[in-house]
This record gives sequence, C-alpha cells and structure tokens, in this order.
Amino acid sequence: MKWRHSLLVKYLCIVVFAMLIWPIVLPMAAVLYYLPHSFKTQEENRKTNPYARGNDIEKSWHGEAKKLQGAGDEGIDKRIRELKEKYPKADLFWVDGSGKTRLTLPERSDLPAVWEAADTIAFMKKSYNGDPFTTVAFVGEDASQGFMVMQIPRVLMKEERPLYSDRYVIGIMLLAFGLFLFMSWLFFYRIRKRLVHLEEAMGLPDGREIPHPIAVSKKDEIGQLELAFNRMIEELTTSRQRERKEEGLRKQLIANLSHDLRTPLTIIRSHAYSLQKEPISASGKSSLALIETKSDDLNRLIDNLLSYTLLSAGKYPLQRTEIDVARLARASAAAWYPVFEEEGMVMDVGVTEHPVYWKADPQWMNRILDNLFQNVLRHAKSGGYIGLRTEEREGGTALMIEDKGPGMKAPSAEKGAGIGLTIVALMVKEMHLDWDVVSSREGTAIYLFPRVR
Repeated sequence: MKWRHSLLVKYLCIVVFAMLIWPIVLPMAAVLYYLPHSFKTQEENRKTNPYARGNDIEKSWHGEAKKLQGAGDEGIDKRIRELKEKYPKADLFWVDGSGKTRLTLPERSDLPAVWEAADTIAFMKKSYNGDPFTTVAFVGEDASQGFMVMQIPRVLMKEERPLYSDRYVIGIMLLAFGLFLFMSWLFFYRIRKRLVHLEEAMGLPDGREIPHPIAVSKKDEIGQLELAFNRMIEELTTSRQRERKEEGLRKQLIANLSHDLRTPLTIIRSHAYSLQKEPISASGKSSLALIETKSDDLNRLIDNLLSYTLLSAGKYPLQRTEIDVARLARASAAAWYPVFEEEGMVMDVGVTEHPVYWKADPQWMNRILDNLFQNVLRHAKSGGYIGLRTEEREGGTALMIEDKGPGMKAPSAEKGAGIGLTIVALMVKEMHLDWDVVSSREGTAIYLFPRVR
C-alpha cells in the first residue's frame, strides 16, 4: 500500500511514538524519584536527618518519658541532657509536678518560672500545629511527675531526598527527549542525503548535456521524484538523439541542395550572358537583367545556406589574427561603393585613418560586412543613404553601419528568413566579438565592437 512508503506517515509514527512514551517515562521517573528513599530503613533516615519525621520524633519522645517513671530530678535532668546530644538543634525542657520549670536546654527567658493552668493552656494553644514543631509528654506517663517538652524548628524537618534520585529523573527525561531528537534528526538527515544526491545528479558532470539517471532504492515520495527524474532523462535522451539525427539530415539536405542548385544556376547565368549578345528588344533586355539580378540573389542565398550549415557544424575555417579593422572596412566600402552608387544611394565613409586592431578572421569580417551591406541594399534602399564609420565606446573602437530606411520591423517585399543576419551573429560570436542593433522608423544602426573582458 502507498501509505506504507509515505514519508509523512513515517514521521507521524515518530511523533505518535514520542507522545506514547511520555506516559511511560513520567511514572518511571516518579518511581525512581521515590523508590530509593522508600527502601531506606528508619534508622538510615534518622542518620540522614533526625528531625525529618515528626511522627517518629513524637513517638520516640513519649517512649523516653515513659522510661522515666519513678526517676528522680537528677535522673530526669541527666536523660534530658543525653537527648539534647541526640537532637542538638532542638529546644528541650521539663516542668515538675509542682509546676516549676526545671532544666531548659538551651537557657530560655520566655518560659514562666512557675506554670499556672493558664500558662499551660496558652503554651499548648500557641504550639498546636505551629512553628516550631512541639511535642509534650508526661514524665512516666503520670501527671504528678510533671511534663517534658521538645521543640524543633520546622525548617529542620524537611526530608532530604538523595541527590542521585533527582539525577535519575532528569536523566530519564533527557534520554527520552534525546531519543526523539535523534530519531527526528536521523529521519531528516536521510531525506536530506537523498535530496542532495538528487541535486548532484541534476548537474552536468564531465561536460554532459544530459544528467545521469540515478538508482531508486525506495518507493516513498522522494523515490517517486527519482523515478520521474529518470523518466525525464530518458525522454531527453531520446529527444536529443532524434534532434541530432534531424539536425544531421537537415544540414546534409542543405549542403546537397546548395551543391545541386549551383550547377543549373550557373547554366542559367551563362545562357543569360549569351542572350545579351543577341539582338533582342528592350523588353527582352529588361527580362535578362532581371534574370541576372535574381540569379545573383539566388547565388548569395545558396552561399549563405552553405555558410550557415558549415558554421552550425563548426566546419567553417576560422583563423583569428591581429587585423586592422579600419583598413579592412575602407577596402570593403570601396568595393561596394559602385553598387550603392548604381542604386542611387549616398555612401558616407567616416572610418578613422588610424589603425584599429582586432583579433579576428579577415575573411569572416569581409563576409560580415558584405552581409550587412547586402541587407541595407535589400531592405533600406528607400532611405538613399548608408554610413560606415568608427566610434569610440567603452572597451574600444566600434565599427558602425547605419542607414535611413524604415527600420527592421517595417514590412519589406525583399524580406526573407533573415539567414544573413543569423550568419553575422554566428560569426561575431565565434570570433569573440559583440554587436548591437538600434533600429527605429528613422533608420537602423549596427555596431560591431570587441568583447569587453
């Protein structure tokens, strides 16, 4: 059953066990508290504290008075002194048959020298259940011989309990509480250990893309979580394998298509070039120019697709060296200048004459600039302007390409899949550079700059 493996049920069992053990611990503690004292003999109790038990003292006092039957004054005095040695902290005195106070140990001034009936009544009334504890007995159990009195401060009559019984009680209660704490700690320690193990398994050791599955040892809530984790890993592994297979097929398809399309495209361009030498009408010449333009566009698209495939596979050759980006940018602008001039666009070049060194691949940088220039030509030609210049910013000198077109969010008849900018992004990343795009309805500015360390 599921509840048998539940962590919640297990901890509730620990709590119930703690609640059930206290009714056993408390009586046991009480027994251990009183038991050692109850097994002690009366003589041992007297030695521990001779003043502790009032009933025993009173019984013993009457017994001593009975023994003095027929004893003379000297015999009574002697026995009183002996009892004083036995109870040194008690007050003892006796009064003879005529009411005269005889021996007081210690000396006291608050007692009447000769006792009248009123004095006796007042003394008995004052002493009844009072402090000090008072016991009175007739000498020889005969009122004609007088009476003897013992008084003990009640503070001396507190029964002393052995210290070890207190330690037993405290020890048992601490042991029970410690047992509960230990069981709770062990319970949560094991839970934490399993959770930490699961957390470690969620990491990616040895550069893996998918974590290792873990062994499931129990069927509780954490065990169910571990099972779900293993199922997720299995699904991720299957998905990643399928994705890699599809990615490989896609890259292979793009590479094959790029290769297969180049041959018919070359034939089309060669026949268009041959037709230009034939006498044809103005409309025919316009069609040939359109064919040649679209062939160039298709050729660039195929080239971009092949470059993207090689970049994604990490097979595009990269050689990063120290290059003068300012010089490379001026050379690229000079190559593109006739193209923009033919399209009626103004090209403003403001690149510094001073060297600007970046660690990059010159062929990749040329490809980036070509893609950006081509992007301006296709989508921002209506602005009639393209600018290329260098700007100082945090971390170094930036290369900026700007236009005055409608912006990147504006609709365009020439808008494609954006593979040109995707290639730019991949190349910038692989060369450890950065780029930033600022676009609005007034135009677009693209910044290329070294990555700030």
